Amino acid sequence: MNASESPALNSPGVLIIGGGLVGASLAIALDAAGIAATLVETAAPRADAQPSYDERNLALARATVNGLDAIGVWRHAVTRATPIRHIHVSRAGEFGSARIDADKHGVDALGWTLPARELGAALLRRLDECTRLTRLAPATLMALEPVADGWRAQVRTAAGVHSIDTPLLVGADGTGSFVRVQLGIEAEQHDYRQTLFVCTVTPERDHANRAYERFADDGPIAVLPLAERRCGLVLTVAADEAAAVAALDDAAFVELAQRRFGWRLGRLSRPGKRHPYAIQRVAAVQLTGPRAVLVGNAAQTVHPIGAQGFNLGLRDALTLAELVADAPDPGAAELLARYAARRAPDRDGTMAMSHGLVRLACLAQPLLAPLRSLALLACDRVPPLQRAFARRGMGFRGEPPLAVLERLP
Repeated sequence: MNASESPALNSPGVLIIGGGLVGASLAIALDAAGIAATLVETAAPRADAQPSYDERNLALARATVNGLDAIGVWRHAVTRATPIRHIHVSRAGEFGSARIDADKHGVDALGWTLPARELGAALLRRLDECTRLTRLAPATLMALEPVADGWRAQVRTAAGVHSIDTPLLVGADGTGSFVRVQLGIEAEQHDYRQTLFVCTVTPERDHANRAYERFADDGPIAVLPLAERRCGLVLTVAADEAAAVAALDDAAFVELAQRRFGWRLGRLSRPGKRHPYAIQRVAAVQLTGPRAVLVGNAAQTVHPIGAQGFNLGLRDALTLAELVADAPDPGAAELLARYAARRAPDRDGTMAMSHGLVRLACLAQPLLAPLRSLALLACDRVPPLQRAFARRGMGFRGEPPLAVLERLP
């Protein structure tokens, strides 16, 4: 239902602010659980209008795909996805590497690569199937005020300003979350002074469904398998070099990427259009407020190293939907406390891992080189470490939402 259809806006459903990848996933999960909700999104309901449905190539962990399948999204995306059957992690100039193979761990794939725009299109198709969801798009949240047993939101649409009461307010509105600010929740910020460039390239050799993560003093570089023998390239550069890198012609850019990545796939060629993204870490000091909760980038924006952002955010959404589905009052303080406790091990561990990798694996410190190499070798050769490494890489950490767990025949 679009704003132009003038829906009834004062139902007691969950109110979700932000219809990006995580907000849309939460809306779908609630609808699948039989929970009424209203989704407010500033962009029009088209894949080309939503900023988060962009040119990034997402590495979706196995747990994430399980979750998307459970809520009916994956069937709309699977034909555009490429399985990741092998992962190779290394550091430039140092010995040792860590390898994970799907066969060794008894699964058909460790994860899948999918362009964000394709996932966005799949989410929109699934949203169209929802029966308990009110969608306001394009719409803008103008103000929030606490009321008895919930919140009152003033939302502007093409039809005017509407007043919406809700027992549970969800901020899924991204890194600069308006909801987080209105709730008075502070956020810790760290500027990595790095910029990501994402594009596609064609390797000389077949990628064989292998994903690469390579660390260096200049920052990480990732190469992800895509369809039609293409690869997704994620190149990190220092922020003060970003303008110069953006100005490079295609040949010079590929030469830089080749020098940083190496020759495991032979010569790289035919780069697609480049898209830069500044990198920062933003972490809310708490996940909940009175009858309110933050999910996805509004709760935590992490360094893209290891491709954890959306994977972590989806686990936020599915955990919240799971708890709300079994509760008579979706905004009850006890429920929100359980949500924060459930998410803490996964959230804290993932943020510590991504931040630690940037600080240690990409630090220009020769004395750390032997320790880094030994750590990679241990993850590659010591079975318990290999299993833990693989399990976390597949998105199974802490107490995962039930929707992401393996479903046996």
